[in-house]
Amino acid sequence: MAIFEYTATDKNGATVADTITAVGRKDAIAAIFARGLQPLEVKEQAAVRTQRNLFGGGRLSGKDVEMFTRQLGSLLASGMSLSKALKLLCNEASKPAAKEVWTQIYQHVSNGMSLADSLRQWPKVFSTVYVAMVQAGETGGFIELVLSQIAEFREREQDLRSRVQAALVYPVILLLLAVLITVFLLVYFIPRFSSIFSDFGGSLPPLTQWIVGASAVLMDYWLIIAAVIVGGTIGIKSFIARPQGQEFIEKWILKVPIIGSLTARFAFVRFTRMLGTLINSGVPLIMALQVAKEAIGNQRLSSTVEGGIEKVRHGGTLSLGLRQCPELFSGTNVEMIAIAEESSRLGEELTRLAEVNEKELDRNLKTAVSFAEPLMLFLMAALVGTIVVGMLLPIFNLQDLIH
Repeated sequence: MAIFEYTATDKNGATVADTITAVGRKDAIAAIFARGLQPLEVKEQAAVRTQRNLFGGGRLSGKDVEMFTRQLGSLLASGMSLSKALKLLCNEASKPAAKEVWTQIYQHVSNGMSLADSLRQWPKVFSTVYVAMVQAGETGGFIELVLSQIAEFREREQDLRSRVQAALVYPVILLLLAVLITVFLLVYFIPRFSSIFSDFGGSLPPLTQWIVGASAVLMDYWLIIAAVIVGGTIGIKSFIARPQGQEFIEKWILKVPIIGSLTARFAFVRFTRMLGTLINSGVPLIMALQVAKEAIGNQRLSSTVEGGIEKVRHGGTLSLGLRQCPELFSGTNVEMIAIAEESSRLGEELTRLAEVNEKELDRNLKTAVSFAEPLMLFLMAALVGTIVVGMLLPIFNLQDLIH
């Protein structure tokens, strides 16, 4: 017997949250219906506990999830049933955390839960995009193909992330050095120079006055400044964790030059690849759009696409609906989609657009990263150079200061 936590609605529409004991999830759902309730979410309590403790000892890594995905896809492609494939992965798991999660997934699937719903119980392990793609595969009957694509997507994203991080190591080190040098100058050297200048009397240049003032503020209020920085960081993290904060940040990112266009193109690639795959597999357009929307990975863009889906739901064409989303779909791409609709090759065209834009995205990313290093060098030189020039200006005007 297992304990299940559930959320349901009663006959009056009120929400009820409680626990129930049952052999499996099917029996738990049946028992909830027997109570005259309509279940909204049913989650095994063991999964909840494991989710809370998952990132303690023996935490799961991205490589663990990638290996699970690739192996499960290979087993399903060989003709093995989903339940048997999951059982095999449970037995072969070497890491305790992985074995616990895979076992819970196997039990859920064995009790009648879909693979996507089972994975949805582990949001810290399987992202929303991951679950949406699995749901698409189950809907279209090509789960082994989707799992293979997920593994490739994760590998490609990890490779891209590693290349970006490696390229930014040197610029970030330069930036940190610039900050440390600036703080050191403001705390150690500037007070000594300012005392010398004050002995001479006279009026210091505005830039020098600003630097001396910044040094005095840092010396006198460093504890308050540190507290503001820590509090601000905590506040920003708390704000971003909320849906409203996440949408605000995503909306702001889309407006940032270069970064915004890269983010939109990446979302476009995800959306069109998923939608093309679903349509080619015979999934109805409305259902395919709803699932592909989750693969965008940006709540702001997803909300925009929702308006286009409503147009399609009320009888409009896909191209007409996508015209409502200029942030994600350019006029050229919409025209290509419109032509593909007329020629009944929408799925193939969406897949082709995804491949073309993915290559363009890779080129743009490489260009953006190549600009990061000289930009950091310029910022460091400008920051340190401004302080040096500001402290040298009074020396050039030394005669004016002495009276």
